[in-house]
This record gives sequence, structure tokens and C-alpha cells, in this order.
Amino acid sequence: MKKILIAVALFLVLIFLLINHSFEDIQISKYESIEEVKNNTAIQGGWIPAILPDSAYDIVESHDLDTNTIFGSFKYKEKDEETFIQNLTDLNTADDMLEWGNFIFKIDRKLNQVNFRNKPPLTQ
Repeated sequence: MKKILIAVALFLVLIFLLINHSFEDIQISKYESIEEVKNNTAIQGGWIPAILPDSAYDIVESHDLDTNTIFGSFKYKEKDEETFIQNLTDLNTADDMLEWGNFIFKIDRKLNQVNFRNKPPLTQ
């Protein structure tokens, strides 16, 4: 009987470990406007860049707490496009990536949409 209880306990521990390691710790947040972002801690937490234009809306960000990888997007009104872009640095890549702080941006001027992510860690 003792062996059966030990086997069941080991089985339950194994199932717990498999379930715990199978699901990534990804959090996704959605905001309707920049005001909503500012009322949250997403900028202070480093999940959303502080440089978003005042007209930013439909803001989405996801971050993986295990890998510290951030992906996000937002839309903006055309009136803020030039001012926003002036604050970014061109990375001179084939896909026109821009950077600011710890973030990399890809701008779709036709859709007035920006995709962003954090810079990947430097590998040694």
C-alpha cells in the first residue's frame, strides 16, 4: 500500500511539473487610448515605450515574463506621424526599422500603425 501511495504522489508531482513548465508566462494587455496606458503601470514597467504619440489608440502589448520579450502595436492619427518619427533613430536596415531607448519600431505609414518590440539581449 505504501508503494502505491508513493507512486501516486510521484505521479502527481510529475504532472504538476509538466503543467507548470508547459505554459509560458505571457501577459497580454489592450488599451483603447494613450490616456488608458498612462493610468496604468505599463510605461513605468517598461512594457510600453513612453514615446507613444498623444493620438495613439488600439494599443496592444504582450510580454513574456520568462524571457523578458515584449511585442506590441498601436495606431495613431496622421497628424502625429512626423513628430513621432523625428524622435526615432533609423537603424539603416533593409526593413526600415527605427529605434528609441530599448525599443525597435516598424511603421506602416499607409495604415498609420506601428509595431514595436524590445531590443533583443546582446549575446556573447
